[in-house]
Amino acid sequence: MILYLDTHVVVWLYAGLTHEFSEHAVKLIEHNDLLISPMVQLELVYLHETKRIMHSANTIINELQSRIGLKICDISFETIIHKAITLDWTRDPFDRLIVAQTLCDKGKLLTKDKSIRKNCKSAVWE
Repeated sequence: MILYLDTHVVVWLYAGLTHEFSEHAVKLIEHNDLLISPMVQLELVYLHETKRIMHSANTIINELQSRIGLKICDISFETIIHKAITLDWTRDPFDRLIVAQTLCDKGKLLTKDKSIRKNCKSAVWE
């Protein structure tokens, strides 16, 4: 199965905050191919620019690529936008595009975000 990681999951993995994950989430991480949407990369940039995280997006992603084989999905932006247009349950552009990317690839999205899990059948945590 393809497992997309939401931004907070990427940050927690990088920081070694495994206690933040449910037991089910840990199993999913250990047994699936891990991808992120390029929107996660952009959101990490914003978080770093606003000093909400200490390390740059490149540092975080490069480390996780090396450590756990994380990959960045390369589905076309046009395809993602066409899907995102249909997701009218959120006004958050990051959430909208991250979910759209997951749906276009028929993967699962690992997120603790309750709103995403409520509105996206492909979102998992517990």
